[in-house]
Amino acid sequence: MMVLLCLILRIPTYPQVQNDDLIEQILESMAPDLSEDHDYSEISDRLNHYRRSPININLASKDQLQELFFISPIQIHSILSHREEQGLFMDVLELQSVPGFDPQTLSWLLNFIVVLPPGQFTSLSFKKVFMNAEHDLMLRFGQVLEKQSGYASSKLLENGIYAGSAMRMFARYRFNFSNIFFASVNLEKDAGEPLSFSNGGRGFDFYSANISYKGTGIIRKVIAGDYALQFGQGLSMWAGAGFGKGANLGTIAKQDLGLRPYSSVNESLFMRGISATFGLRKFLFTPFYSGRRLDAGKADSNMEISSLQISGLHRTKTEIFNKNAVSQRVYGANAQYLNRDLNVGLTAYFTRFSIPFANGKALYQQYNFKGETLNNLSLNYSYTFKSSYVFGEVAHSLNSGFAFINGLISSIASPVSLVMFYRNYEKDYHSFFNQGIAEASNAVNERGFYSGLAIKFNKGLELYTYSDFFRFPWLKFRADAPSSGYEFFTQISYTPDKLFKLTGRFRQQIREENAEDSGSGLEIVDKQDLRLELSYKISHNFSIRNRAEIVRYRKGILNPEFGFLSFQDIIYEPLGSKISGNVRFAIFETSGFNTRIYSYENDVLYSYSVPAYQGKGIRFYFNGRYKISGSTDLWFRYALSSYHGQETVGNGGDLINGNKRSDIRVQLRFQF
Repeated sequence: MMVLLCLILRIPTYPQVQNDDLIEQILESMAPDLSEDHDYSEISDRLNHYRRSPININLASKDQLQELFFISPIQIHSILSHREEQGLFMDVLELQSVPGFDPQTLSWLLNFIVVLPPGQFTSLSFKKVFMNAEHDLMLRFGQVLEKQSGYASSKLLENGIYAGSAMRMFARYRFNFSNIFFASVNLEKDAGEPLSFSNGGRGFDFYSANISYKGTGIIRKVIAGDYALQFGQGLSMWAGAGFGKGANLGTIAKQDLGLRPYSSVNESLFMRGISATFGLRKFLFTPFYSGRRLDAGKADSNMEISSLQISGLHRTKTEIFNKNAVSQRVYGANAQYLNRDLNVGLTAYFTRFSIPFANGKALYQQYNFKGETLNNLSLNYSYTFKSSYVFGEVAHSLNSGFAFINGLISSIASPVSLVMFYRNYEKDYHSFFNQGIAEASNAVNERGFYSGLAIKFNKGLELYTYSDFFRFPWLKFRADAPSSGYEFFTQISYTPDKLFKLTGRFRQQIREENAEDSGSGLEIVDKQDLRLELSYKISHNFSIRNRAEIVRYRKGILNPEFGFLSFQDIIYEPLGSKISGNVRFAIFETSGFNTRIYSYENDVLYSYSVPAYQGKGIRFYFNGRYKISGSTDLWFRYALSSYHGQETVGNGGDLINGNKRSDIRVQLRFQF
């Protein structure tokens, strides 16, 4: 009844949900273990774009629907099949008759689509299209308010001393020409990085730009500048954001978007050059070329690469020295055969570095990549049959190892969905654009079997659960012998109406690591996480959310360690008001690094924060938005962490003498 009412009224299940709050719901369904090391800006940018410019579901292609990554391949297939068999959608009410959609996913989808009847499809002249062009300019500033040790009064750039000011700066411009022509420019300066246009200074530390065209003829896409490539299941070529195991089981299979403009400020996961996609009937062909410089640490001789640096920070003498230390050239192509049910793709590319990689010094690094050139080849497939979807990819780094994954997503009964996949990544498989699903950080040196179930008991009660058993056949960091482990996850959600939601989640991770006593072999590390969350809309203007989370960590026979986090969110977003905002008050107590707890925090639009709650203390933040006019918005954020019993906060150049850390962020956005 709840979904039917929302469809009739053409409003989402959670009316007036704040952008960041909606994005948080989606992110936490995709990745149960959010981390501050992961880049979520691309996801935020993409979803906010489609909230402002919804996809017309009567014109949407498979590629466009895949942009909404929380929709499963089976659900996308159901939408396209329904449109082909029943004709164009005349109203959103028809979406409830499309098989495979649960109330939660449907409520999210309604935030990003529109349904226009056939009579509204009219040709547009060039003048009309140009007049509908969208311009979006955004400026953001932020800074930690306390004095940090890296900003010493000394003008000498000694190690540990930052070269620039504590101010963080970001500027972004987007141009959208009727979803045909796009342009993007990003400029960023991190805290501690210099900003100077004199004496040869280049101003901002990071620049990113691209122009792109999207068509429906032989030329489907063209991008010059910074871009991302996403093919198959991410074993061979996947640049940009990607997710793995999460509560949204239907999206465990990656949905490759092929060529797309790069919009993130992450300074490592992208290509720089030119690429295009050409289409002829059911075939697509995407050649690509990229040439850019990468940050890297060098071996003692300075003639070999010891490691690539991906932080994007250039504040200290060492970080500046490592900036753009090596060049990387990548060129290759992808060919795909596509129809409604079967997709098959072949990717081949060549990578060359200006200097070779050094041999790893540790024993577990024996099979790491060495040399300066690498050839990669992969074959991927996916096939949809009724309510089942099979997928897989086999990848090979020539002259070394293989990696492959095969999986199944199936709706075995109306309320029950099943997910399974098996993976085998050899220890000497190499790819610099590898984001395949894995327990480790890369899809290498790992075998595993994953199985999951999603059960909709009724419209208000849902269960998601999975188990993943994995083994590392060769040594790895902190494991000087072959090791194994497993992960178990279960989540129950109860949503009796559109005002109330209760969620319980349990996750256990078992793995093996070196014992604390050197030479004593491996010990079992057991980490358990229990979370309870309540969301409730108390009025048209206010919503509240409460969360309590407990973490238990134990290694070997040592005493267990515990961590605790509890927070209260209050969200204020009155209909039609120029002012909106949200507040969080949190208390936390953890025994240390092993029991730290990550939690997504609402932030200014297009930004994000996933801090680690560690130690003992309280945290408070406030986000406010003021709509200056129909085209101009101002955001403000203030956050404060206060730690009990600590004399310092942070480490290295970020060290603060005292027990508090606070920061502010201001953002101004113009749309014209």
